Amino acid sequence: MGSKVKEPKPEWIKIKLTAGEPYQEIKTMMRSKTLHTVCEEARCPNIYECWANRTATFMILGDICTRACRFCAVNTGLPTELDLEEPERVAEAAEQMNLQHCVVTSVARDDLTDGGASIFAETIKAIRRKLPLCSVEVLIPDFLGNKEALQIVMDAKPDILNHNIETVERLSDQVRAKAKYERSLELLKRSKEMNPDIPTKSSIMLGLGEEWDEILQTMDDLRAVDCNIMTIGQYLQPSDKHLYVKRYVTPEEFAELKKEGLARGFSHVESGPMVRSSYHAHEQVKSAANANNVV
Repeated sequence: MGSKVKEPKPEWIKIKLTAGEPYQEIKTMMRSKTLHTVCEEARCPNIYECWANRTATFMILGDICTRACRFCAVNTGLPTELDLEEPERVAEAAEQMNLQHCVVTSVARDDLTDGGASIFAETIKAIRRKLPLCSVEVLIPDFLGNKEALQIVMDAKPDILNHNIETVERLSDQVRAKAKYERSLELLKRSKEMNPDIPTKSSIMLGLGEEWDEILQTMDDLRAVDCNIMTIGQYLQPSDKHLYVKRYVTPEEFAELKKEGLARGFSHVESGPMVRSSYHAHEQVKSAANANNVV
């Protein structure tokens, strides 16, 4: 994937360090309920800002991923954890935080027959029991293309179905482990076939060597399967073992990509250097609700 970018991080790559009372409160609660968050496990740069705003993305099915994607900081290996009571604890935490929008993701669990789909479904149901007015967004793995697993999640009727395509087609095999560009598009397509009323969402990282026209092609590919919401952010290398940053994309380019996405019919495009898949997810709910009105 080339050599490491030569210049230091630009001034627009800034992390807001606000580890105040809400941050500490959420961290304590997560530990007390033995829950994981992708905010911590993936070393998200927005953790201080989001936790200060009482927003967190729950990561279910343990903290060990069966894949080893070259961009991701989550631990990899052979998982041993499968906690059937986890959905209830996630719901309790969401209730304690009084969330209006809850995001649930997971590690990839290729060791499980359904990839963990049933735990996703039970988590959605548990949150709805505790917080009937809370919208629920799930960020799911590809389940290795298992249609039945996807159906289990869709039957639980999440408010938003999110699956990240991560990068452009040319770089996909180098960046992602086991995942396939076409399989991700197929998952998003199938989810709409299963329930066209549930808005779909996807995300890509920039700075890995992609070309401008390839980014636009990815947008076109996502719209071709009726994906409604797109998030675009800057890839940041989590450790020396991960892929190098090839380029820091400017805020002006991110702004232009937002215009390109909206022009293509996405109901919402979140685009910026520090944007991550779940960043400001609570602000996308209204856009998602109007997704089916997209022309």
